[in-house]
Amino acid sequence: MINSTFQKIEDCEATNKALYKFYAAIMIMIVLLALPLNASVLHLFIFKLKFWKSNTNNVFLFNLVLADILLLFCLPIKAYNFIQGERRSTNDTVCKAMLFMLFLNRGASIAFLTVTSIDRYFNVVHPGRKNLLKTLKKSPQISILIWLLLLPLTIPTMLKTFECCNSHKSVEEREDTLIKDVVDSLREVVFFTQIVIPFIILVYCTVRIVNRLRKKTVGDRTKLKRAVFLVTSVMVVFSFCFLPCALGRMVLLIIRVEVNDESIQDKAAVAFDGLMVLSYMDCLLDPLVCCFCSTKFKAIYLSKYFPFFAKDVTVPSESSSRSPSHPKQNTII
Repeated sequence: MINSTFQKIEDCEATNKALYKFYAAIMIMIVLLALPLNASVLHLFIFKLKFWKSNTNNVFLFNLVLADILLLFCLPIKAYNFIQGERRSTNDTVCKAMLFMLFLNRGASIAFLTVTSIDRYFNVVHPGRKNLLKTLKKSPQISILIWLLLLPLTIPTMLKTFECCNSHKSVEEREDTLIKDVVDSLREVVFFTQIVIPFIILVYCTVRIVNRLRKKTVGDRTKLKRAVFLVTSVMVVFSFCFLPCALGRMVLLIIRVEVNDESIQDKAAVAFDGLMVLSYMDCLLDPLVCCFCSTKFKAIYLSKYFPFFAKDVTVPSESSSRSPSHPKQNTII
């Protein structure tokens, strides 16, 4: 029965076209709001802060914004497919290219959010200890390395069945091939580790920085409070955007393996697609992380784009931020 619910799931046809048009509207709204916001942030990093000359987190934050912009360019195609009642493009090449871009840039966004929190952890909890990250962040090599390491992780996710929720079918439907099982398992491992491992790291960094603030009785508690505010904001972004889709994927896999009811499988797949749309909201929230990271960036951004909000804001100068009398102070606080 070609028009059955199960056949539509297999063909990546949306069974609830009205809901998928709503998903498409959300993605279009995200693009309209996030694209100019991220473009303005990217402009400041390149032309005002000159991130490649900085010894701060600016290199990481620039790559975070770059990943978001590349992801935003994919969303109109995704929205078009949803409007047409399709979960993915029917063109195999376009489908695989979209999956490659979506998972590469979402992975990069997660990676640079995590690295930013790790760097803040070392600066606050182990301020005097030399570490590899502190050395490498002075040059763009570590950012290039992160992008290169993410490339092989996108290979298993480029298989078109992933987005149509067909991994690990029920025993009655599954193909009895070892290669198929290995590919399905590898694909799911990549999806979950890309979210779960960074989340564990973020929780650890947040707890350690908060404990450091509690034990701090003398010195500059303002910097520590800003560090806590930063890692907390990263945790909020991560928890709001990425954890729900990981939980939705887990539920979907359980239903596909254990429940032999096409209507329930379809509802789980539709819910998962909606949670994936929610994950694209990080393109709107990441610029806020940039403001929490850098007092200088916030001051420049307000004075450049919202001067009526920046009348009493003073932009920190490079000379003052790198003064020998304040060796521990920098523009990222």
